Amino acid sequence: MQRLTTRPIKIGNLVMGGNSHVYIQSMTTTFTKDVDATVKQIHLLEKAGCEIVRVAVLDKVDAKALGEIKRQIHIPLVADIHFDYKLALEAINQGVDKIRLNPGNIKDRTKVEMVVEACKAKNIPIRIGVNSGSLPDNLEPTAENMIMVAKGHVEILESMNFFDIALSLKATDMNLMIETYRLAAKTFPYPLHLGVTEAGTAFSGAIKSAMGIGILLHEGIGNTIRVSLTDNPEIEIRAAKEILKNLGLRKDIPNLISCPTCGRIQYDMIDIAKRIETYLQGVNKHINVAIMGCKVNGPGEAKHADIGVAGGKGEAVIFKHGQIIKKIKEAEVYDELVRMIDEY
Repeated sequence: MQRLTTRPIKIGNLVMGGNSHVYIQSMTTTFTKDVDATVKQIHLLEKAGCEIVRVAVLDKVDAKALGEIKRQIHIPLVADIHFDYKLALEAINQGVDKIRLNPGNIKDRTKVEMVVEACKAKNIPIRIGVNSGSLPDNLEPTAENMIMVAKGHVEILESMNFFDIALSLKATDMNLMIETYRLAAKTFPYPLHLGVTEAGTAFSGAIKSAMGIGILLHEGIGNTIRVSLTDNPEIEIRAAKEILKNLGLRKDIPNLISCPTCGRIQYDMIDIAKRIETYLQGVNKHINVAIMGCKVNGPGEAKHADIGVAGGKGEAVIFKHGQIIKKIKEAEVYDELVRMIDEY
């Protein structure tokens, strides 16, 4: 898959753009001023596979907490700023790795310029965020209008010789989101952060996000992604990893293959599949694991799997690369698969 070349920027120890790696991002749901709770959630996100994390900065107490949060985490920290340029300045002073800014929310250009100068002095990039639901002057949410607004913001930064810029142009409508990012990829040289904003709950939001983000990534567009869900942010990471894995953009994520079930099933396949899926969330290796319904067709249907199981009545066969290697009792299936996954 050919990736579009964009200007590279540094976010902490990561390079965004200019290469083929697509980073997974999420946002905390804690009150940022509650350092312990925020750090705890970020650690869980790190474990799940999050590579960049954003936190809301609502007031000066939030801003002043950023330095301590950064000292306790292991991935780049992004401060989400709206309206108050002083919060951006304090976040920069606290050593965040990136500022998310909507310059349209700060009406005084001189104050925007103060933020840009502070970022320039510390080599901190700025992500300009434009959302379909918050366009200025009651503009109709179209791809052309969103690009126009983004251009206005970008021009302020470029006029100050500041080019460490990332862009997000999110929309709640998936088709508008796709259209806008396609236009952005033709308009700007900067890396793009992809997402369908306010996508929905874990079920509907993940589907909408997978379609919108997946289509763009397949076209080579996008350098970071966030699957925005009304749920635990760890679920956002799981959904993002699935998107990247199925597009062949990540090789360190396990793949679970399981049949859709039918009347031939004689063992508790669904429970085993769910338990193995949960276990695989903590595994960082390229492995295909198959959970199949019947031992008649299962090994053949999943012959490309690295390891797998197919069940009969009270028993199951374990297979490797399509070849049956042993027969075990149903009660032993989960533990045997875990052992083989760990040893693979």
